[in-house]
Amino acid sequence: MIIVSCSKGAHLGRKIAKKSGAGYTAIKTGRFPDGEIYLRFLKDVKGKIVVLVQSFYGDIDGLIVETLFAAATARDLGAKKVLLAAPYFPYFRQDKSFHDGECVSLHVIGHLFDKYFDKIIVVDPHLHRENTLQHVFKTESSRLTANPLIAMYIQKHFRTPVLIGPDWESYKWARKVAEMINAESSILEKKRYSSHNVKVRLRRRIEMENKEAIIVDDIISTGHTILETIKNIKKLNPKKIICICVHGIFTENALEKIRKAGASVISTNTIPSAVSEIDVSGLIANSL
Repeated sequence: MIIVSCSKGAHLGRKIAKKSGAGYTAIKTGRFPDGEIYLRFLKDVKGKIVVLVQSFYGDIDGLIVETLFAAATARDLGAKKVLLAAPYFPYFRQDKSFHDGECVSLHVIGHLFDKYFDKIIVVDPHLHRENTLQHVFKTESSRLTANPLIAMYIQKHFRTPVLIGPDWESYKWARKVAEMINAESSILEKKRYSSHNVKVRLRRRIEMENKEAIIVDDIISTGHTILETIKNIKKLNPKKIICICVHGIFTENALEKIRKAGASVISTNTIPSAVSEIDVSGLIANSL
């Protein structure tokens, strides 16, 4: 087996290789003057199980093309199998047509990747109505969760945690983590008017004084939901407010806005950032 870092997988690829005892290399990528992608493998992959590591953040569409090129090239070079380890995978958000004429991107992306991979591994996919990756991919797939890593982090660093989910979807994360460490958890109600207009409110008053309020979510993108949650939690006078997420996308200066609102932020390193304190490389290595 050989672990191959794609352009947004280098922060984890070498760690995964070390923890799994596999070989390691990175692909060389670039752009031609007209913007087309150039890609080259730097080590022989003939007869080997190739694990491409790619986290799809930033230039998402370009990264999709790069990853498919890499998978097809690995097969052309004689790879025994081609696997994808995707700490963060895109296009799961649109899982049904809400209006006439809309693209259901989840189905399209699933069909596309099915053609090139023998197995796809994703850390905490952002699924709404779909329960498993088997609804997305026909090829073998594995859904990993960073919940145990988050639970261990909270247990190690906080003494009186109360875990908060800003809405029902995120509460499922908060509740599962809370159960692992025998902590209290609660949920807020969210009403989304648009991607930039979100309102949340407490469903019931909870005791937070002299406790650490830990807001848990799978993704922090623009941060609007988190900022509204912080505003509500502050009314309960917690000792601290901490936001923990799996995937820290942090668009539109979200990280700075959350800090200015009086909360600290921690994420895993599925997407590298200044607050990536929870390492998922061992989780991925153990799944290979």
